[in-house]
Amino acid sequence: MGLFNNYNEIEKQLLEHYTQFFTTMSLPDAKKTAKDMLNKAIEESKEARNLNIEKVAEIFRKVLPVKRAEGVKDEDIRWWWNLNDVERKMMLKIDEFYKLTLFMEACKNGKSEQEAGKMMWEAHPMYTEGDPNIKPEKISFEPKREDYRLPIELKDRVNRYIEKRANEDPEKIKQDLKDFSTFNAFIRKEIRAGNI
Repeated sequence: MGLFNNYNEIEKQLLEHYTQFFTTMSLPDAKKTAKDMLNKAIEESKEARNLNIEKVAEIFRKVLPVKRAEGVKDEDIRWWWNLNDVERKMMLKIDEFYKLTLFMEACKNGKSEQEAGKMMWEAHPMYTEGDPNIKPEKISFEPKREDYRLPIELKDRVNRYIEKRANEDPEKIKQDLKDFSTFNAFIRKEIRAGNI
């Protein structure tokens, strides 16, 4: 337990929880990876506390109608923003880790960086804490509007939907995804259809 000495209870729970995610690593490596991510999330959270809360609230109010148009509901907003800030940042770090792992593996297997980047967008939902109407930068393809990043507040609903579909028929969801340019385009269609 010496590993957890500097963390509060929430952070200890996050460290224990996210250590379990790295199933392909040895336990010491999994703990080190989770600890490194957690330390970075804590550092970013401390930096974010220095932002002017009124400025952040004003930005959120401006973006809220856009997020609602994307299907964000009150319960989505409550879910995301009631999480501990370090927990939110840790979720984003885990997402980054899996996307980067896919990217590096694809490059190692002979894909160009452009192809690997497109594969990330096809295999994972991509989110933004800001305005989902802003065209994504630094991507390897020309996105259509339905490919743009999703509001982060949808993350829990999207995760539950993906898990349910994967448990019911993993091959069917893979087939469905082939009809879309990105995972986000698929998710937007499912939201419009009332499935998410």
